[in-house]
Amino acid sequence: MSILESCLFISAGFLFLVLSLQNSNSLQYMINHKDFAREWIHVWNSHDLEAILSHYSEDIEITTPMISMATGGKESSLQGKQAVRDYWRKALEKFPDLHFELIQSTAGVDSVALFYKSIMDKQAVEVMFFNEEGKINKMYAHYD
Repeated sequence: MSILESCLFISAGFLFLVLSLQNSNSLQYMINHKDFAREWIHVWNSHDLEAILSHYSEDIEITTPMISMATGGKESSLQGKQAVRDYWRKALEKFPDLHFELIQSTAGVDSVALFYKSIMDKQAVEVMFFNEEGKINKMYAHYD
Protein backbone atom coordinates (compact mmCIF):
# COMPACT_ATOMS: atom_id res chain seq x y z
CA MET A 1 0.00 0.00 0.00
CA SER A 2 1.40 3.39 -0.99
CA ILE A 3 1.65 6.35 1.37
CA LEU A 4 -1.22 8.04 -0.47
CA GLU A 5 -3.42 4.93 -0.16
CA SER A 6 -2.54 4.67 3.54
CA CYS A 7 -3.46 8.31 4.14
CA LEU A 8 -6.76 7.86 2.28
CA PHE A 9 -7.50 4.70 4.29
CA ILE A 10 -6.74 6.44 7.60
CA SER A 11 -8.76 9.51 6.57
CA ALA A 12 -11.73 7.37 5.57
CA GLY A 13 -11.52 5.49 8.88
CA PHE A 14 -11.37 8.73 10.84
CA LEU A 15 -14.33 10.15 8.91
CA PHE A 16 -16.33 6.97 9.60
CA LEU A 17 -15.48 7.23 13.32
CA VAL A 18 -16.53 10.89 13.48
CA LEU A 19 -19.79 10.21 11.64
CA SER A 20 -20.50 7.19 13.86
CA LEU A 21 -19.95 9.25 17.00
CA GLN A 22 -22.12 12.05 15.64
CA ASN A 23 -24.91 9.62 14.81
CA SER A 24 -24.74 7.85 18.17
CA ASN A 25 -24.92 11.13 20.05
CA SER A 26 -27.20 13.02 17.70
CA LEU A 27 -30.32 12.59 19.84
CA GLN A 28 -28.87 14.51 22.77
CA TYR A 29 -28.54 17.55 20.53
CA MET A 30 -32.01 17.16 19.03
CA ILE A 31 -33.87 17.22 22.36
CA ASN A 32 -34.32 20.64 23.89
CA HIS A 33 -35.08 19.65 27.48
CA LYS A 34 -36.82 22.94 28.30
CA ASP A 35 -39.18 22.72 25.31
CA PHE A 36 -39.79 19.03 25.98
CA ALA A 37 -40.53 19.70 29.67
CA ARG A 38 -43.08 22.42 28.85
CA GLU A 39 -44.80 20.17 26.30
CA TRP A 40 -44.79 17.14 28.62
CA ILE A 41 -46.32 19.13 31.50
CA HIS A 42 -48.89 20.67 29.13
CA VAL A 43 -50.14 17.33 27.79
CA TRP A 44 -50.35 15.80 31.26
CA ASN A 45 -52.36 18.80 32.47
CA SER A 46 -54.66 18.41 29.44
CA HIS A 47 -55.50 14.85 30.60
CA ASP A 48 -55.41 13.76 26.92
CA LEU A 49 -54.15 10.21 27.32
CA GLU A 50 -53.25 9.69 23.65
CA ALA A 51 -51.31 12.98 23.60
CA ILE A 52 -49.48 11.88 26.74
CA LEU A 53 -48.67 8.49 25.21
CA SER A 54 -47.40 10.08 21.99
CA HIS A 55 -44.10 10.80 23.79
CA TYR A 56 -43.52 7.10 24.54
CA SER A 57 -42.31 4.12 22.49
CA GLU A 58 -44.31 0.90 22.09
CA ASP A 59 -41.80 -0.91 24.33
CA ILE A 60 -41.84 1.74 27.10
CA GLU A 61 -40.82 0.56 30.55
CA ILE A 62 -41.79 2.70 33.53
CA THR A 63 -40.70 2.22 37.12
CA THR A 64 -42.34 4.26 39.84
CA PRO A 65 -43.32 3.95 43.49
CA MET A 66 -46.86 4.89 42.41
CA ILE A 67 -47.16 1.52 40.64
CA SER A 68 -46.00 -0.17 43.80
CA MET A 69 -48.62 1.74 45.78
CA ALA A 70 -51.37 0.90 43.27
CA THR A 71 -50.52 -2.81 43.21
CA GLY A 72 -50.02 -3.23 46.95
CA GLY A 73 -46.28 -3.70 46.48
CA LYS A 74 -46.62 -6.55 43.96
CA GLU A 75 -45.05 -4.60 41.09
CA SER A 76 -43.03 -1.43 40.66
CA SER A 77 -42.63 -1.49 36.86
CA LEU A 78 -44.81 -1.80 33.79
CA GLN A 79 -43.68 -2.68 30.29
CA GLY A 80 -45.37 -1.97 26.99
CA LYS A 81 -47.51 0.93 25.86
CA GLN A 82 -50.81 -0.91 26.40
CA ALA A 83 -50.01 -1.73 30.05
CA VAL A 84 -48.92 1.88 30.63
CA ARG A 85 -52.06 3.17 28.84
CA ASP A 86 -54.30 1.09 31.14
CA TYR A 87 -52.45 2.22 34.27
CA TRP A 88 -52.48 5.92 33.32
CA ARG A 89 -56.15 5.76 32.31
CA LYS A 90 -56.98 4.57 35.84
CA ALA A 91 -54.71 7.22 37.36
CA LEU A 92 -56.37 10.02 35.37
CA GLU A 93 -59.80 8.75 36.47
CA LYS A 94 -58.68 8.56 40.09
CA PHE A 95 -57.17 12.07 40.02
CA PRO A 96 -59.50 14.16 37.81
CA ASP A 97 -57.90 17.38 39.07
CA LEU A 98 -54.35 16.19 38.31
CA HIS A 99 -52.13 19.18 37.67
CA PHE A 100 -48.34 19.21 37.41
CA GLU A 101 -46.13 22.28 37.87
CA LEU A 102 -42.66 22.24 36.38
CA ILE A 103 -39.89 23.27 38.76
CA GLN A 104 -36.78 22.42 36.71
CA SER A 105 -35.60 20.32 33.80
CA THR A 106 -32.13 19.05 32.97
CA ALA A 107 -30.57 17.20 30.03
CA GLY A 108 -28.33 14.16 29.90
CA VAL A 109 -27.11 11.88 27.15
CA ASP A 110 -30.27 10.80 25.30
CA SER A 111 -32.23 11.63 28.45
CA VAL A 112 -33.97 14.36 30.41
CA ALA A 113 -34.87 14.72 34.07
CA LEU A 114 -37.94 16.69 35.10
CA PHE A 115 -38.43 18.02 38.61
CA TYR A 116 -42.05 19.00 39.19
CA LYS A 117 -44.87 19.34 41.70
CA SER A 118 -47.03 16.26 41.33
CA ILE A 119 -50.24 14.86 42.78
CA MET A 120 -50.95 14.65 46.50
CA ASP A 121 -48.67 17.68 47.02
CA LYS A 122 -45.61 15.56 46.28
CA GLN A 123 -42.49 16.65 44.48
CA ALA A 124 -41.33 14.32 41.74
CA VAL A 125 -38.29 13.73 39.59
CA GLU A 126 -38.71 11.68 36.43
CA VAL A 127 -35.71 10.56 34.45
CA MET A 128 -36.62 9.67 30.88
CA PHE A 129 -34.43 7.92 28.33
CA PHE A 130 -35.03 8.32 24.60
CA ASN A 131 -34.61 5.84 21.77
CA GLU A 132 -33.31 6.59 18.27
CA GLU A 133 -36.76 7.82 17.17
CA GLY A 134 -36.89 10.39 19.96
CA LYS A 135 -39.50 8.45 21.96
CA ILE A 136 -39.18 7.69 25.65
CA ASN A 137 -38.41 4.01 26.10
CA LYS A 138 -37.51 3.98 29.78
CA MET A 139 -38.65 6.15 32.67
CA TYR A 140 -37.89 6.16 36.38
CA ALA A 141 -39.96 8.27 38.77
CA HIS A 142 -38.93 9.41 42.23
CA TYR A 143 -41.12 11.11 44.86
CA ASP A 144 -40.50 12.82 48.18
